[in-house]
Amino acid sequence: MSIEQIWAEYKNSLHAFLLSKVSNPADAEELLQDILLKTHLQIHQLKDQASIKPWLFQIANHAIIDFYRKHNNYQHTELFDVIEKQDANIRADLIRCIEPFLQAMPEDEAGLIRKIDLEGCSQKQQAEQLGVSYSTFKSRMQKSRADLKVLFDRCCDFELDKQGNLIDYHRKPQQTEKRIK
Repeated sequence: MSIEQIWAEYKNSLHAFLLSKVSNPADAEELLQDILLKTHLQIHQLKDQASIKPWLFQIANHAIIDFYRKHNNYQHTELFDVIEKQDANIRADLIRCIEPFLQAMPEDEAGLIRKIDLEGCSQKQQAEQLGVSYSTFKSRMQKSRADLKVLFDRCCDFELDKQGNLIDYHRKPQQTEKRIK
């Protein structure tokens, strides 16, 4: 299958996926172009033609994560690191805010976050219980956290100081509960 055929078949579904993850249509278009370029450059790595769609969406997911890392005002700070640094009252407020986002996520991802970040379970123990390598588990955990952070970033603005301490946070006015879910 040529790059033109692949793009003709999957461009619209990729674009819809991007629009569900980033609120600005211009950003979605830019990401779509990045995905086209990466597809063109990496198509030779695809071993099974039947896995084109998941492969493309994996590229799209990585592009979204990179986009939020690049454009985020706290790009090197993990969400739970920010929460952990706060005093008990603010931390409790932020943890209560997380639950609706977790409910909007796939259950396997939400479950990982609940176990590791909210309940404090060991990643190594969880990897063993699931029967996966520690490396695989860490990758799943990183993806789950990134997906949660995307939801948070679409909903709320955070203001941090240079050390990554939360100064202020508030809900973005254009967002509604319906759009989050």
